[in-house]
Amino acid sequence: MRIVTAAVMASTLALSTVGQAAEVVTGDNWHPTDGIAQRNGQNHMFDGINLTEHQRQQLRDLMQQARHDQPPVNVSEVEAMHRLITAENFDETAVRNQAEKMAQEQIARQVEMAKVRNQMYHLLTPEQQAVLNQKHQQRMTQLREVAQMQQGSPLKFFSSSSTQRSQ
Repeated sequence: MRIVTAAVMASTLALSTVGQAAEVVTGDNWHPTDGIAQRNGQNHMFDGINLTEHQRQQLRDLMQQARHDQPPVNVSEVEAMHRLITAENFDETAVRNQAEKMAQEQIARQVEMAKVRNQMYHLLTPEQQAVLNQKHQQRMTQLREVAQMQQGSPLKFFSSSSTQRSQ
């Protein structure tokens, strides 16, 4: 089951790149134009930061260049994974190989987007960088709270208590 989950996650991550590539810089914010991209933690990277018109144009230019440089999502790989998932007999080795192949493609896309975001970050003034870093810390605090809630979730408790009963 873990392998199928990994395969589905790899497919989802591959498709999320489509949303990342559609991100545009408008106004004072960097908004994704696709719902899939909203799952990405960086979707409103510049919310609350007052950008000059010159900075907005530079960010737009970087994103446009990134869209041209980024390889397209390999639809045939997603289709291959679907065929493996829906096959009559489950082939764990084939699914693992396909998931790893898709994950490597996603890693390349994430590295490319991280490079672009690094370039964007360095277009900001030190004051704007401080605001961005403060907002990042707020998001990390929220993420830690969610992670703590998940660790104490009833589902985890249920599975550990059922394990204890079976012993």
